[in-house]
Amino acid sequence: MALNPIIGGAIFVLWNRQTGLTVDVRGPVPAAHVPVEHNITEEAALSASADDDLRVTMLVDEDQLVAQGAPIFRLRHHPDIVQVAPMAGRVAVVDLAPGRRLSEIRFFHENDGDRHQYAPNAAHKSGDALRLLLMESGLWLALRSRPFGRAPLPGEEPAAIFIAGLDTKPLAPNPALSVKGREEDVARGIAQLLRLTHGPVYLCQAGDAGEGFAEFAPNDRIRRLKVAPVHPWGLPGFLVHQHHPATLSRPVWDIHLEDVAAIGALFATGLVPQTRLISFAGPAVTDARLLRCQPGADLRSLCYGRVTHGPHIALSGSPLEGRARRWLGARDRQVSVMNAGASDQRDHWLVSALKQASRPRPIIPTAAIERALGGALPALALLRALAVGDRETATRLGALSLVGEDLTLADYVTCAAPRHSALLDNMLREIAKEEAS
Repeated sequence: MALNPIIGGAIFVLWNRQTGLTVDVRGPVPAAHVPVEHNITEEAALSASADDDLRVTMLVDEDQLVAQGAPIFRLRHHPDIVQVAPMAGRVAVVDLAPGRRLSEIRFFHENDGDRHQYAPNAAHKSGDALRLLLMESGLWLALRSRPFGRAPLPGEEPAAIFIAGLDTKPLAPNPALSVKGREEDVARGIAQLLRLTHGPVYLCQAGDAGEGFAEFAPNDRIRRLKVAPVHPWGLPGFLVHQHHPATLSRPVWDIHLEDVAAIGALFATGLVPQTRLISFAGPAVTDARLLRCQPGADLRSLCYGRVTHGPHIALSGSPLEGRARRWLGARDRQVSVMNAGASDQRDHWLVSALKQASRPRPIIPTAAIERALGGALPALALLRALAVGDRETATRLGALSLVGEDLTLADYVTCAAPRHSALLDNMLREIAKEEAS
C-alpha cells in the first residue's frame, strides 16, 4: 500500500490487492453520455418491512397537503429523528401496524406544491445544532452506522466516516455523475461530516477517478481511498473492515456521495434535494436510462413504456440484492427489471446438486467465494461461522463491519440457502438486542 501526501489529506492506493467478480447481467446498460431524464411519479410512498420495526409518531394526517421536505413523522424512541415528505403532495394513505409500526405512507403529487425550507444558520455554531438540523431535515437517516447497519443514535459519535464515491453493484449508476457540477455542495457536506467525528473521513473513489472533492475542504483528517472498480469493493463494508473496523464501542458510519452533496446543499439553501440519481436497467428493459426521481418513486410508473412485452419483475435495488416491490427503497439507487418467465435452460450440475442437498446447502470451496468477499477476509471461515450461528468467530473475523448487502455476491456464488446475507442480518439483530438489554 502506497501513501502519498495530497491537498486535504492522504491517498491510499489499494487496487493491487483487491479482487472481485463481474456479474454478467444481460440487457441494455445506461449510457453515461445520454442526458439524465427527470421523472417525478404521480404517486410515491415511504414503506418499511416487518424486520425494520420502525415505530413512529405521525406529524401529518390523511388528506393533508404537505410540502416537499416537510416533516411527516418522528421516530417514537428517538423523537429528534424525523422523516420528511419525498415530494409536494397530498397524504393519501397512512398505514400503521399495531404498536405504531410504519407499514406505508403514500402520497399523491401536487404540481404546484411548495418546498419546506430549513434555517441552517444556527447549525454553524455548534455540533449539537448541526446534529439537530440533520435530524430535523431527514438527512440524518442517510447515515448508516456499523455495526448493525441502522441510522446512528442521536448522541452517537463515529470513530470514522466513509463516503461511498463509487458503486460496483451490477448496473449501478456512477456516484460521480450524481454530483456532477455540485463540487461546492460536496465540499460543504464533507466539512460538516468532519464536525460529526474526531476521527478521519474516508472519501472512497474509483482508482481512475480524478482528484475528487477533498481539495475543496482541505483537512488533514480527510483520507482518500482509490479503490479498484470491481464488485464488491464499491460496498463500504470491506473498506471499513480493512481500514477502520467497527466495534460495539467504536461505531463507524458510511454515507453515499450524493447524500453528502445534499447536506452541503442544505447549508447553502435550507432545502432538501427533491430527487436522486438512479439507473433503470435490466434484461427486461428496452430503454435503459439514468433517471432523476423522488425517493419512494412508483416503480410501475417508471416501468411504463420502457419494458419488454411479457411478465417481468421490478426490483428496487440491484439484481443481486434487490427486492420486488412497488416503491423505490429508502437507500436504493437502482431499478432492475428482470424477466419473470421460467428459464428454458437447465441448471448447471453443481447448482442442481446443491438444490438437492440437505439443508443448509453445503458450501463448495472455490476461488470464486474468496473473490466474492474481495479477498478482504477469510471468506469460508466467516460464511461457516454465520451458517452455524457462531457469533464469537464471526465477530472476530469482521462481521461487525459488514451488513447484509456486503454478502449478496457470496449468496450469488454459493447458491446459499438460507442466504448468508440474511444470516448476518439476523445475527446483528440478536447482538443489538443483547447490547440494548
